[in-house]
Amino acid sequence: MNISHIEHLGIAVDNLEEAIKYYEQVLGMKCYSIEEVVDQKVKTAFFLVGNTKIELLESTSPDGPIGKFIAKKGQGIHHIAFAVNDTNEALKLAEERGVTLIDKTSRRGAEGLDIGFLHPKSTLGVLTELCSKQD
Repeated sequence: MNISHIEHLGIAVDNLEEAIKYYEQVLGMKCYSIEEVVDQKVKTAFFLVGNTKIELLESTSPDGPIGKFIAKKGQGIHHIAFAVNDTNEALKLAEERGVTLIDKTSRRGAEGLDIGFLHPKSTLGVLTELCSKQD
């Protein structure tokens, strides 16, 4: 598996507008993109810090992954995402190495990336996302 860098840190928030204000007005960062990923029941906002992104995640439905996460754990860091050359290849390799997968194959995520998640029970308690740019 060839990880090139941390692609982003995903942070679950109750209210995207309020969270954006904090990042912009308090931390002085600039939100460069807001989008909804309908099939994941989430609305996202992105900030760039050096070569790494911060992805704020607001659930659009209480039964979505972020809605369930916030109900159980509250707001906070949800996942870390690593950039790889090929998400499907990286998922296959992770499974061969004994990691339990949430996604057996990649799916479309925010910013048009191919994404796949590794189960936190196999990753020392950290929800891990692997992502790559589509060709």
